Amino acid sequence: MSGTAVESAHREPAPLARPDEPGVLVVLAGNPNVGKSTLFNRLTGLGVETAHYPGTTTEVQSGKTVFRGRGFTVADLPGAYGLSGVPDEQWTARHALRDLAPDVVVVVVDATNLARNLVLALEVMESSVPVVVALNLTDEARHRGLEIDEALLSDHLGVPVVPMVASEGRGVEELVDAVLDAVGTPPATPPAYGDPVDGALRSLRESAAALKRLPEGFSARELAVAALRNDPELRVWLDALEDGAAFAEAARLARGRVRAETGERAGVVLARARHERAKTIAEEVATQVPASRARDLWSFTTSRVSGVIILLAVLAGVFGFLFAVGDALASGFSAMWAAHVSPVITDAVTAVAGDTALGRTLLWGLDAGVEASLAIGLPYILTFYVLLGILRDSGYLNSVAFLADRAMHRLGLHGHAILPLVAAAGCNVPAVAAADTLPDDRERFIASALAAMVPCSARTAVILGAVGHYLGLAPTLAVFGIVLLLDLGTGLLLDRFLPGRSSGLVMEMFPFRRPKASRVIARAWDQFREFVYVAMPIVVVGSLVLGGLYETGWLTRLAEPLSPLVTGLLGLPAVAGLTLLLGLLRKELALQLLVAMAVAITGSGTQDLTTFMSSTDIVVFALVNTLAFPCISTIAVLARRQGWRRAALVVGWTLVVALVTGGTAARVLPLLGWS
Repeated sequence: MSGTAVESAHREPAPLARPDEPGVLVVLAGNPNVGKSTLFNRLTGLGVETAHYPGTTTEVQSGKTVFRGRGFTVADLPGAYGLSGVPDEQWTARHALRDLAPDVVVVVVDATNLARNLVLALEVMESSVPVVVALNLTDEARHRGLEIDEALLSDHLGVPVVPMVASEGRGVEELVDAVLDAVGTPPATPPAYGDPVDGALRSLRESAAALKRLPEGFSARELAVAALRNDPELRVWLDALEDGAAFAEAARLARGRVRAETGERAGVVLARARHERAKTIAEEVATQVPASRARDLWSFTTSRVSGVIILLAVLAGVFGFLFAVGDALASGFSAMWAAHVSPVITDAVTAVAGDTALGRTLLWGLDAGVEASLAIGLPYILTFYVLLGILRDSGYLNSVAFLADRAMHRLGLHGHAILPLVAAAGCNVPAVAAADTLPDDRERFIASALAAMVPCSARTAVILGAVGHYLGLAPTLAVFGIVLLLDLGTGLLLDRFLPGRSSGLVMEMFPFRRPKASRVIARAWDQFREFVYVAMPIVVVGSLVLGGLYETGWLTRLAEPLSPLVTGLLGLPAVAGLTLLLGLLRKELALQLLVAMAVAITGSGTQDLTTFMSSTDIVVFALVNTLAFPCISTIAVLARRQGWRRAALVVGWTLVVALVTGGTAARVLPLLGWS
């Protein structure tokens, strides 16, 4: 099996191109968090790779697969609650469906939240394309005492319904059989919404059918729906038609009749009718026992008392696990490397280059550089991604969003903003992009600025790999506490000085689920693999450069211009300033190259940094590296989303905060008895 990313399309005229490969094109659509990407991976064998529409934060994936000797392409749309809204994911899904002209659309629905998910299914059915419904998470539904009559659901919708558990592969073959059977069949008629909606749509379909030609990618039914809801792009589509003005007038009259009869805009009436129909169908096909263990668990994890206790316990567990397991893995790996790997590399390099400046320089990269990368990456970064994946897959992060709403309002945000901030603990780049989903410009800027300051996995690795590994748990918690207080202070300042106020929180309750070990590990490995491919070569090359500078005496000369700031203000060795600058590339590079320098100078061991840095130096180094300017990738995304002026403001602010905090710590810690 192989895959290709769907080409991006501009928001203006450029359509998304249908793949050139012959065969069936299947599109997956669905709400967020329904297992759509899991099904996509099951069908194609692909990991999730991002291919954005320019100007949006969303993406479409595609991959090719073969089933029963028949080839077809699968395109995965971004998770969306509808097709007619303004958010990027709805814009992307709406245009991708029209541009790709799929042979079949598979709407993946969550069996535990059927009424909410069927709204999108009904909206997709309003287009002229065969639809198959994948009823996913049926195991979770049964676990919650929910029984769904799939045959009755299929009768109500008029399309095939396939029960499945995508995470385990159950029902996938049956789904593909249903998809291939649906190719070439007439599109199903959407369930009736009742008058005045059905009457208005009927008259508009007749007017659309009378046009000399339809806008490209539209059927008469799709154009009627777009006209009734008064789609913002409707005028553009109709202006391109010779007789578009006549249809526009018919649409205006139809909307007017609906408004006269209901007192509301036609688009609102259509949306309400769709929701009511979805709710009615769900009630008729689903039976649930009175008790709801999942809802009790939701209440327990969002309570202001028990929820906070659970949250603190989860955070303590995460960082305690990282500290204990990460430290043990780091120590064990360093000892193993020193005993078994380093001597082999040293003998090989010495045999080729001898005990010369060139040979010692090569050891900086091939021995110390590789060890520094793996000794930090494996124990801390990979472990963190696994823990974050468990929290994400369990659904607990949604409880955190609900619980955090009150606190987020004090920072000028609402509870949903906690999700980008939690995501930032993995990587700041997608977190800054995710902040674009917040409702207004003020909240997007505050969330982006705070996400850029949250310790990502790389910064966490620096704190744990330096302070945690060499100094212990208490100093590590103190560093995290200082960073947290400074982030909160930044949020309070932004809320105080930026005009406006945060909006309220409206969110859907997702069910708690047992995380799938295979999925968590696979996703963590995909994320860690990017670190290995990108960071390790930089560390090795950087170590070679530093080694060459050190062995030739140039390192001291280059470090001298930084001495007034690095040594005078922060009290650090001047060479540490050079490694801090490399944090612009990736944050963990600073520590990795510092460790590589220590290993190359003093030899492999577990106490390398303490040979030329005091305890105070290590804390100051960790604070400055964590607080000072985000990595270059984060800066680039921040500039794209918020503009270069705001990005420069964030970078400048973080640098000032880092220098002031580091300089203060360098002077206060010795007064407290630190060496």
